[in-house]
Amino acid sequence: MPRTPPGTRADYRAFRILPTRWQDNDEYGHLNNATYYALFDTAVSLWQMEQGIEIRGADAIRFLVVESGCRYHAELGFPDILTAGIRIAHIGSSSFRYEIALFAGGSDIAGAEGFFTQVHVDQQTRPTPLEEPIRRILEQLT
Repeated sequence: MPRTPPGTRADYRAFRILPTRWQDNDEYGHLNNATYYALFDTAVSLWQMEQGIEIRGADAIRFLVVESGCRYHAELGFPDILTAGIRIAHIGSSSFRYEIALFAGGSDIAGAEGFFTQVHVDQQTRPTPLEEPIRRILEQLT
């Protein structure tokens, strides 16, 4: 099966600078696999907060991650300054899929690309339709 080529900056809609840290490297000198997921989550969480989506506290909108993954294209590691590119590939009635790329330095080619699907849930963690203001915010990334 042919491997999907890495995406480019032009494929993404919003961007966030994320520095790497010494502790992010593993024994082999590149980013630990779990660090990629933490960077994806950080980029998306910061974007959500910048858009006015309350994700913390008593009034938080509840989103649960129900699926995630990552494809690695090139080694990344400390002391790289990364740019996370974010887009939304799909918006359903209660769920949506973020796709995130990590670009090292000024590279236009993704070193890694990840995704996660979130579902909007109520207090009992049952899926519930996205409210129209949230849907409009998410549509900015499609």
